[in-house]
Amino acid sequence: RNKSNFDILEGFLTALLGKDIKIINLLESESNQDSESNKFNKVDLLTIDDKGEYIIIEIQNEREVHYLERLLFGTSKLIVENLKLGEGYGEIKKVISISILYFTLGEKVDDYVYYGSTEFRGIHTHNALVLRKKEKETLKTIDTREIYPEYYLIEVERFEDIIQNDLDEWIYFLKHDSIKDDFKSKNIKKVQEKLDILRMSEKERKEYEGYLMNLARENDIMEGAREEGITEGMAKGRAEGKAEGKAEGVAEGIAEGKAEIVKNMIKLGMSLENIAQIIGLTISEVGELKEKR
Repeated sequence: RNKSNFDILEGFLTALLGKDIKIINLLESESNQDSESNKFNKVDLLTIDDKGEYIIIEIQNEREVHYLERLLFGTSKLIVENLKLGEGYGEIKKVISISILYFTLGEKVDDYVYYGSTEFRGIHTHNALVLRKKEKETLKTIDTREIYPEYYLIEVERFEDIIQNDLDEWIYFLKHDSIKDDFKSKNIKKVQEKLDILRMSEKERKEYEGYLMNLARENDIMEGAREEGITEGMAKGRAEGKAEGKAEGVAEGIAEGKAEIVKNMIKLGMSLENIAQIIGLTISEVGELKEKR
């Protein structure tokens, strides 16, 4: 529910739904509030995207006898709760329900992702009903699935670790709690960064957080040195009537800032190789800055 994890959630939803998803908020409802009685069994998130659609994501660990009935109740309740008194039915929001299941739901199952929605078809022609809907002064055609809730059931344990598309990369992660180096779907690399942090001991995590705070401070120092260099360079340029003065002052300011960063990173016990990678210099350039300390 942390906004810093929206990018990971967006990556997963983009792969599943086949369209670019942008999460704008997490909403509170009875279904996604913390509860001591169910926190080990399921985790719920209720989100809203930039199209105004509600997306329910649920992780379910244990079998429920009437699981599908509960999903139906949950989406129906969400629709009713969010239609204000006096609003027309045209204001009903689309709901997408996503279930990540760590148990077997059906028998003789030959897939690991199932999709369901309400669709109307002719009993003789079997053609889908397409509606004409007036919006302002125009008419457009819509599929009935654009109105009714959609359901996705992901049976994680049935996934056989064969990667064929972006969604499979995410299911692999959900099953194994890890990602492979060649994974390339949207934002999935950011998952590994979060996992590495979560797997740290309390001592390691505190040291890492301290390092990030120091790094932010060093960036401020570098920016301050850069601004100071620009000011001094412009003053020097005006005094000498040379445009080169500004460029010289900027370069000196940046060099001073980087030297200060190198100094503090070395104090943190970082190697020259790591320092070079972080601040975008060669190892020899870092060595030169080290000598200026």
